[in-house]
Parts: sequence; C-alpha cells; structure tokens
Amino acid sequence: MDFKAFILFITILQNSFLFANDSIAKHLLFTPQKLLVNNDSMAIRPSQISDLEAFLKSSLKEASAGKFKVYTPNNDFNICFEINANLEQFDSYRLNITPAEITLSAKNTNALRYGKQTLNQLLGYVKTKNTPLPQIEINDWANFEKRGYMLDISRNKVPTMASLYQLIDQLAAWRLNELQLYTEHTFAYRNHPVVWQNVSPLTASQIQELDLYCLKRGIDLVPNQNSFGHMENWLKHDAYLDLSECETDCKTKWGNKSRTALAPTNPKSFELMQELYAELLPHFSSKYANIGGDETLELGLGKSKALCDSIGKGQVYLNFLKKLNDEVVKNGKQTQFWGDIVLNHPELIKDIPKNMTALVWGYDANYPFDKNLIEFHKADLDFYVCPGTSSWRSEIGRNNNAFINLKNAAIAGKKYNAKGYLITDWGDFGHFQPKSVSYPSLVLGANYAWNYSEDTINNLEFLLNKYVFKDATGYTAKALLTLGNAYLKANIPEGNANAYHLMLRRFRWTINGHYQTKHLTKAGFLAAKAEIENGLNQLQKAKPISADGEIIIKELKQASKLALFGIQLGIARLEVKDMSTKTFLLKKEKNWPTNFQS
Repeated sequence: MDFKAFILFITILQNSFLFANDSIAKHLLFTPQKLLVNNDSMAIRPSQISDLEAFLKSSLKEASAGKFKVYTPNNDFNICFEINANLEQFDSYRLNITPAEITLSAKNTNALRYGKQTLNQLLGYVKTKNTPLPQIEINDWANFEKRGYMLDISRNKVPTMASLYQLIDQLAAWRLNELQLYTEHTFAYRNHPVVWQNVSPLTASQIQELDLYCLKRGIDLVPNQNSFGHMENWLKHDAYLDLSECETDCKTKWGNKSRTALAPTNPKSFELMQELYAELLPHFSSKYANIGGDETLELGLGKSKALCDSIGKGQVYLNFLKKLNDEVVKNGKQTQFWGDIVLNHPELIKDIPKNMTALVWGYDANYPFDKNLIEFHKADLDFYVCPGTSSWRSEIGRNNNAFINLKNAAIAGKKYNAKGYLITDWGDFGHFQPKSVSYPSLVLGANYAWNYSEDTINNLEFLLNKYVFKDATGYTAKALLTLGNAYLKANIPEGNANAYHLMLRRFRWTINGHYQTKHLTKAGFLAAKAEIENGLNQLQKAKPISADGEIIIKELKQASKLALFGIQLGIARLEVKDMSTKTFLLKKEKNWPTNFQS
C-alpha cells in the first residue's frame, strides 16, 4: 500500500470512528477534516458551559479576534482567537481545547466564524448530553474555495427582503460563501418597466442593501442575469420582438418554441445587454457576474441560421458569448456562464477566454460530471460543479435524486479541482415548492461542498432537527425526508419531475405520449398517496421552534395537499377511457371539487 492509499485508508477509518455510537462528531453540523480526541483528559465540564456560551455569543456577534480570559466555576480559561493567513487550504482553521486553554487559529474572518461555530456546537454537545468534553484538536478546511447557492427568483416567486435576510443568515451558518439570485426579468431596469411591472422586482437600492448584508456575513452576492437564452419574459413583449431568434415557432428539440432566445446576429441584442450590464453590475461588490447563456434552444433555427450554416452553430454561440464577456470585463467583473451549450461543441472549449468561469450543471442522479468536467480541466479553465436541490417540479421534493446528484458533483469536482460548488434551486413552471422542501438538499450539499463524507447523509435527519428546525421531537426532519421520497413509490422512470407534478402541469396533455406518465398506474399513485399521508402524520407531531418553524409546517401541509390533489387527478384520469382530464370532467365524478376548471 503506497503512502497516499494509506492516508486515505486512515481518513476513512477515522471518519467511521467519529460517527460511531453517539460520538462528538455526530453533533457537529460539519464533519471536520481531522479531529483528535483525548479521552484521558476532560477539557470542559457542564458547570462551565453557561459562562463559556455567554462569552462566545458576544464573540460570534462581533466576529472578534484577540486574547481573553473567561472565569468559570472550576477554573479560568485562557482563550485566543487569531487570524493566520499562512494556513493552507480554503477557509482553514485549527481549534484546540484543553482544560485551561481554547485556541482558535483561522486563515480569514470566515474561517474564524466557522471555528467559533464549531466551538459553539461542542459546547452544545456538553449541555445536551450533560457530559464533560474531552480534550480536542480539530484541523478543518473546505474542499472547494467557492461554496454557493443559486435561487431562482424569476418563476413567480420573488422573496421579500425579510426572507432574503433570513436566507443569508442561514447560508452563513451553513458555511456557504456565495449567493446568486437568478434573474431574467425581476430586476427593475429603469428603461424597461414593461418587462418587470407586476412581478415584484428587486430594485437597485434593495440589491445594495443585500450586498452589504452579505458582506458582513462573509458571502459574495454575485449578479446573475441571463443574457442569451431564457429571455422569454422580455421577448414576449412586442417592443422586443425584433431581438428574437425565432419570432414565430421554430422546431426545437423541446418542440415548437419562439421568442425565448436572443438573435446574436441582431446588433440590438448586444446593445440591450450592454445597457443592462451597465445598470445592474455596479450595484454588486462582487468581482464576478453570471451571464447565463444556457439552453439557447432556438439558436440556428431563425435569424442566425445562415451564419450558423456557414461557420457552425457552436462558433456563433461562442462569438456572442465572447462579446458578452468583453462587456462584463468593461464593467469591472469576471464572467461566469452556464457550460451546457459549449459541451455540445467540445472542440471549442479551448477557445473560451481564460478569464471566464464555466458553471457545469446537471441535475439527474446519473449526470456525468466526471466525463464533462475533464473537458474544462484540460482547457485550464476555472469551473464550478452545479448540482441541484431537485425540488422544482416536485411540490414536496425528489430527495433521492438530489442526494445522489449532490454526491457525484462533490466527488467529481474535488477530483478535477473545481473552483466552486454551486447548489441550484430552480422554480420551473411556477415554483410550486416551498423553501423548506429544499432544506435537506441544501444542508447536505453544503456539507458535501465543505467535506464530503459518506456518513453525513445518515446523520442528516439529526442535523436538520438540531440545527435547522430546532425540533426536539425530531419529527420535522423525519416528515420532510418522508415526503421528499414519496415520489419513488409511484414507480415511474426518473425525470425532471415527479408523478403528482406531472398531473398538475400536464393536465391538458395525453398520458401515453410522455416517457414518464405512460408508466403511471393506480397502484403507484396509491402507494405514493399512502407515503405522503405517512409524512403528514409525522408532521402533526413536529414542533419546530426555528424562526420559520410555524410557516414551515403550514407550507409543507399545503404542498402535500397539492401533491395529493395531483394524485387524485391522476387516478381519475386513469379510470376513464382516453385518460384525459376533459373526459373525466364530463363524467362529473361525485367526489371531484366543483371549482376545478380545465
């Protein structure tokens, strides 16, 4: 066995030991990279906790470094919190706890905060278990430099400022250091009110407030404005019609589409983006800007067809992307872009400017991160891995898919030295899922971005109840995890939606014509229904006392009822001759709500 293999073996053995029985590591929100416990020496006793907690609460609030003395009933503690920029690894810190001293050395202010959070959780362990804390040494760091969360605010849900402040606080507690709010049309551009009217857009002053709030919590707020595809909320207005690649239906791989992608051959398309960047980007202190560029479905099918036929669709795409990049640079930022389109033209990846960062996204459990990342790695480009929460098009979650997707991204990303790990949370077709449905995937993904461990998923229910929901009964997380996997009971092929969402979204369409819905059965629906009802029964026993505990219960009940409604509709459709909603409604089933309309 060579040295590297030996170290890997020892690390795996150590992590397994850490989680054995009711270990100290189990009570930490993040599994440390290295943790040494000396059970022959007790460092902190239960009688000392109140004094240490009071000191630490003040220190966490002030993000202070320095040397302190804390008096406790048993003995005094000499405490040293210091910044040491010479520490290696990302956001690294070293925490050493002995019977008389607590020392924390951190690479930067974020790492100092993370170390204090770990200390606070260790104090919580002593308090909860009413047992002394042995002498401990922790050496911890992040596997990825950038650990982020992207929230879609362009599909019918723009959070209030209060909700965003709460989210930012949560992300800081979960060691995430980047936030992106995905916008298509939900920023209030001064010259384009027709695009954002009636959608509760974020304003320039609100962005500035959020940016400052993020900075204080060690989070980089990165602007995210799609700039090529997914422009339908602009192009649907006739004032922007001439910017469309396809003004009328073009036959794409997703069927007939029009007015979703900009025409790169129209100079006014670029002029629009120049204007938007000049207005939007100065409100962010981040040095990065995400320009999107994903799913340009209509490219080469309309106004750019002749040029695409001449030089290639990939080249047309890349040329426009480079122009957008130049404009971002002029505005003092560095470009991030979604990597899906250039992966269709891998021969062009070497030509992508080296100052751009590719965001390699894929949301299926079997998405080939390993295969696709190597293309950007060989081109010496910075890139992120971008898995998802799988909460969209689900109502109550698709946890099994999400958990595997998050795991694969973490393993492949570390293998190819990805710069970042960005957890995406979309709102396709109306953002039906409440925020809390994403919590399991978000907390698990945050753990994987910090330090992937196979044990984390087995400890997830405990971590959610203790640190997210603050539910001593344990039932909030239990219910959420049950609801999030109820979709598996329907026993249909995996896809970007579950059975009950498909019935709600596709209520006008045929069942037999879709690769997932054609496998629907009454038995599968009933099995999913029973599991959702099981989750709701668990939810009845839940008592979360987190700041959003009350709304979590209400939202999960509402989302579950929506999923049950989809099941009810699905069963009803399966029992009529052509399995159509229209036919079912004409039969006037006696138990159907009278206010349902097709």
